[in-house]
Amino acid sequence: MKLNPLVLWRSRAYRNTFNNPEGKKVLADLRRFCRATLPSADVNNVQTTYLLEGRREVWLRILGHLNMTDEDIMNLVEPSSTDYEVNT
Repeated sequence: MKLNPLVLWRSRAYRNTFNNPEGKKVLADLRRFCRATLPSADVNNVQTTYLLEGRREVWLRILGHLNMTDEDIMNLVEPSSTDYEVNT
């Protein structure tokens, strides 16, 4: 099976963006923001469910291009608040 060159290019771009220390920090933040490890359904509010499913769809697209395993995802570490301190 031959992959579309655009898909190969896009996957390479995703890997170049996220497969480095700073990219891993962004992925950790997105994992939390997109509620990647939590259910997206809100039985009391269908609009909230739609919003959370949209976030989840973006998360899954990124992961699809990165070919990350469940273990890789769980090992992502968000930076602490001290990582945001600016040295002047």
